[in-house]
Amino acid sequence: MTLASPLIGRLTPSDFDAVRAILAVSGLDVDLEAELARQIAEPWVLRCQPSGPAVAFLLAWSVFDELQLLDMATHPEHRRQGHSRALLTELLRFARARRKRLVLLEVRRSNLPAIALYESVGFQTTGVRRGYYSDTGEDALEMRITLDPDTGEILPEDS
Repeated sequence: MTLASPLIGRLTPSDFDAVRAILAVSGLDVDLEAELARQIAEPWVLRCQPSGPAVAFLLAWSVFDELQLLDMATHPEHRRQGHSRALLTELLRFARARRKRLVLLEVRRSNLPAIALYESVGFQTTGVRRGYYSDTGEDALEMRITLDPDTGEILPEDS
């Protein structure tokens, strides 16, 4: 499937160095080679210029009627410029085009900027995973968007 933005594209081996730098400064560890080979993986990068280096990265897994957002990060020099929002918008466009029913993620309870961003595009908190993060024992919030697979509309979560 072709991505909507010419600045957002699928991760390629030529992006590995730039993405590894983004991951390192963001405290994330992703085996890029393994993800690129994994059939369910949807690894994307965002560039500021069509031929420029990746400045943001998103990894999701696509399984049946669900998308699980695993990792998303932007290089510190390019933060607060809408890159994460653009990647999330593309993820939701992809979900609608593929008739996905759920888009899921976990986020650290203390990551208030990320939570606000997720909520602003329609994610709702649906649960808590106590002590989820092994490095700190911090809780994770479970967030999701439920989509009508026929219309792509965001459906309200049951209370």
